[in-house]
Amino acid sequence: MKKTFTKLFSTGLLMGLTIIGFSAKAQSTSLADNGNTPATVVKSTTTASHAEYKPETIPATTTTKAEVKAKAADPDTAWKPQRRVWGYTFGDFYYDAHSDNDFVGATGVPEGGAGALSKRGGETNYSGVPTYRNAFQFRRIYLGYDYEITKKFKAEFLLASEPGANTSAATGTTIQNGDNLVDGKMALWIKNANIRMRDIWTGTDFVIGEQSTPGFALNEGGTNGPTSLSETTWGYRSIEKTITDFHKNNSYDIGASLQGTFDPATKNYGYVLMVGNNSQASLLSAASANTGFYKIVYGDLWAKFLNQKLVVDIYTDYAKTAAATSVIPGQDHSMWKVFASYATKPITLGAELYTQNFASGVTNSTTKLPEDATATGISFWVKGPIAKNVNYFLRYDSYNPDTKFNAADSYAANTNYGSYNPTVKEQFYTGGIDFNPTKNVHFMPNFWLVDYKDERSSTTSGYVAPDHTLVFRFTFYYTFGK
Repeated sequence: MKKTFTKLFSTGLLMGLTIIGFSAKAQSTSLADNGNTPATVVKSTTTASHAEYKPETIPATTTTKAEVKAKAADPDTAWKPQRRVWGYTFGDFYYDAHSDNDFVGATGVPEGGAGALSKRGGETNYSGVPTYRNAFQFRRIYLGYDYEITKKFKAEFLLASEPGANTSAATGTTIQNGDNLVDGKMALWIKNANIRMRDIWTGTDFVIGEQSTPGFALNEGGTNGPTSLSETTWGYRSIEKTITDFHKNNSYDIGASLQGTFDPATKNYGYVLMVGNNSQASLLSAASANTGFYKIVYGDLWAKFLNQKLVVDIYTDYAKTAAATSVIPGQDHSMWKVFASYATKPITLGAELYTQNFASGVTNSTTKLPEDATATGISFWVKGPIAKNVNYFLRYDSYNPDTKFNAADSYAANTNYGSYNPTVKEQFYTGGIDFNPTKNVHFMPNFWLVDYKDERSSTTSGYVAPDHTLVFRFTFYYTFGK
């Protein structure tokens, strides 16, 4: 009888264990196998407070609970990569109330009145725009994509279209510039394409490719790059460029840079060092004064003080180019710039001062010899709130293209620096209201005014009397994905 009971008990125990095994396998399959993940095994656990059954899933390829915990703590496993499409657009309805009367007609005398055109201020958006013209116009369209390959590597790609209102000075009708297709339609072109390696050492990133320079435009949130340079702090690129951008300092270039902070924990002090082609986004060509034999070097130091209310930025660059002719030797140009801003509750104030030297940058029409030229500029701006969702902004710039100018002479520009004109002093004014009805949307009625003054004496050949360009605008600006 005892043997019979033992056999029956053993048989029952074996059947019970078998049933429990099948039940556990079925439960494990229902919890983990959804057709996309591997099957798992289930392990019974208890807590100190009660004996409630809690299944714990362990990947079939992992053998211990310690390895599961180690894998969960792996930062590459927990990290969620950024995949971001972003962009912004700004443009205006503009009315050109008055254009600089530097249009020379058939008589060889500057003509004024309706349809007068400006040939001065070639670096501006309204050079060559006739008086009384009015139009709707896009001035910038950005479409970008940021892709984090790993936590260490981030890629940036940006397409841009930046059409101008400029027209042919001969006719005043054909709107055409380098950002338009041959039929005048807007075109997208590659403005940024780079890869960033974060923290090649603590607090410093390495970036290579087509990228923003530290001249004014660099704004790299979530990295070791600066976020407080002059363009970002001014905050109204949709109204106008900063003064150095206005006069064609490089805002982007193809090259390599180190962007770092001296205090990674607080990021109050930092630097940028960059070497570039000095070609911006253009491909080098034999017709260019810079055919790849020379490079431009950029340097920047920035700091934030008084609980980050005071921002100070010091910038410099140096570029060498090939000789223009057998008479004009190898040239170079260099810039030093200081920018500072102070933010308080009612207002934010900013100032930017720079000096730029062009070695053999001009040729004296009297001596027929090349001479050095030094340009200087200063910009002041203020902005602040008026009411909820309503702000104001005001700005004044003064620009002297050549502090060594002799009023009795005429000078021709030798440098290939964009739109440089050694003969015309400029004073720029803008101001307006910024209505921000919702996040990332702005409507901004504003005025845009440049006064031109010829540095030559009134008796010097080619002299043009002082004049101005005045434009009234209703500007719209919106961003998305950022």
